[in-house]
Amino acid sequence: MKIAYLDPTAQGGGAERILFELLAAVRAARPDWRLHVTFGAAGPMVLRIRALGVSTAVLPFPQSLARLGDAQVGPDGNRRGTGMANLFQKMLRAAPATAAYLVALRRTLAQFAPDLVHANGLKMDLLGLWARPRGTPVLWHVQDDVARRPMMARLMRLNSGACAGAVANSKSVAEWLRTVCGDRLRVFPVYNAVDLGHFSPLGRRLDLDALAGLQPAPAGTVRVGLVATMARWKGHEVFLRALSALPATLPIRGYIVGGPIYQTDDSQYSLEELRAIASTVGVSDRVGFTGFVDDSAAAMRALDIVVHASTQPEPFGLVIAEAMACEKAVIVSEAGGAAEIVSVGADVLSHRPGDAGSLTRAILAFATDARLRSRFGRAARASAEQKFDRARLADELIPIYRGLSVN
Repeated sequence: MKIAYLDPTAQGGGAERILFELLAAVRAARPDWRLHVTFGAAGPMVLRIRALGVSTAVLPFPQSLARLGDAQVGPDGNRRGTGMANLFQKMLRAAPATAAYLVALRRTLAQFAPDLVHANGLKMDLLGLWARPRGTPVLWHVQDDVARRPMMARLMRLNSGACAGAVANSKSVAEWLRTVCGDRLRVFPVYNAVDLGHFSPLGRRLDLDALAGLQPAPAGTVRVGLVATMARWKGHEVFLRALSALPATLPIRGYIVGGPIYQTDDSQYSLEELRAIASTVGVSDRVGFTGFVDDSAAAMRALDIVVHASTQPEPFGLVIAEAMACEKAVIVSEAGGAAEIVSVGADVLSHRPGDAGSLTRAILAFATDARLRSRFGRAARASAEQKFDRARLADELIPIYRGLSVN
């Protein structure tokens, strides 16, 4: 088979790490297949994916298309932004550049002549469908709550009849997608996978203090970190407020690990905004900001507790699976796909989405009991080995590819 993959960016966000694991799984299972990825923006994933023996190309989005995004959400999960009328105006302004981009993408796909197009990311889902060679099936890979994006929901509903099928990265995402597209679209829930060799307790540890420009933490300090993109719904403010409620005498230091990676207007925090929030809630002296790190596994190994704090139901929660594989004590915002992949009270602790008080209590439980952290870390690693192995991903995806390409 020849499969053309499409992704909006080669930056190291969760969707791109998922794509990498997917490609590694398919490449290992079917080394005779030809795989090619076209990215809408350059980034470090280009070289990583080429190292798998997968060919790549970068066809940069025009700026107007790159910055185009649906209605945004604030830290509380509520919609914010400029409204549907202004969004429609932005779409109209982006239309000529988008049309030119489709011509270039159509040419790129025609040169590769794939048996199947696998589109990763909502923009590429639609662009891939519109630019595919005639008769070529397109598989959408959906990792978002489409129902929360009113314009994208309309577009996907209108175009779903032309799509061969969709992979959803959790049962929650599958249900959200069915709500938008109805029964016209075949949806296949397939959980993400992680590299259990790389995401493991063994390996290098980053010096988070040095990255954050802090003095080394005193011996015995418990390190708790939020590892996430800067998307506004990832719960950074909830995390900072939770830290502010911890006892001042507790030897703990917080870290926000990540940096801005998106081009979409108003979709993410800046580090300056987060530093201002930290100052407002009074935790500037006990939290560090590392900026973007390329090796999130090495960052997680340097932490004692990994926090997931999303204020909206998480489609999957890749950082949860990665932290579990690193044998860390993990605290999860219990909603959506994140609630599907864990066993609360057995391999993770949880908190209510957006509830800083319940997050404070979970952090306190782990921070004051090293044996509890160790016990949950071991259980988390065992769960990761059962649920997130890369070979399982290939076993589920390859039959889908074959079935859609035949039909």
